Amino acid sequence: MRPSGRKPDEMRKVIIETGVSRHAEGSCLIKIGDTHVLCTASLDERVPPFLKNSGLGWVTAEYGMLPRATHSRMKREAKNGQSGRTQEIQRLVGRALRAGVDRVALGERQITIDCDVIQADGGTRCAAITGGWVALRLAVNNLMKAGQIITDPLSAPVSAISCGIYAGQPVLDLDYPEDSEAGVDGNFIMTGDRLVEIQMSAEGSTFSRDQMNVLLDLATQGNAALAAAQLEALK
Repeated sequence: MRPSGRKPDEMRKVIIETGVSRHAEGSCLIKIGDTHVLCTASLDERVPPFLKNSGLGWVTAEYGMLPRATHSRMKREAKNGQSGRTQEIQRLVGRALRAGVDRVALGERQITIDCDVIQADGGTRCAAITGGWVALRLAVNNLMKAGQIITDPLSAPVSAISCGIYAGQPVLDLDYPEDSEAGVDGNFIMTGDRLVEIQMSAEGSTFSRDQMNVLLDLATQGNAALAAAQLEALK
């Protein structure tokens, strides 16, 4: 039995609210259960120096957790410096979102996705990627509406979900109680029916290829549901 009472293949409730930031070119608040992440997209008509005059656009991301996003207060990273975990996650978010971007069609401009965790209950990096794509989509929509780009640089939604083996059972969309005790934990990033990245590790017990296939099937199901929620939020 899962601590939440959910079935093994049951996700938490997903809510995506768009247009939550007045000044950002694209924004959303994504809630996956009790994990809440504010995602904003900011446009810069310049690219990093290493891409100057290349004709290629760039999408990057920054990630952070508010001090009281978790059970006990954390020190602000702006004051104490970013942890290795934060740097790893924001690189993952940027890398994942770029996988779904035609950088030639985007043109020589940069879009920065900021993902700020308001409340954490497991799966914050997955929520950041899923919500980050919605914010990116809205920013690109504004560029196309203004005639600044002609060809849509985005194709299928990019989303991410966690799967793992908890109490010996493969489960979809781990919350914190499951994540903290899972024997196997993985994050699956997809765009359409294509895999972008898998982060997976044994957290105390090894796993078989058959178990990996079961988790991949669960992740495919979960990412399809997230993609539907992303598109519904954009209507």
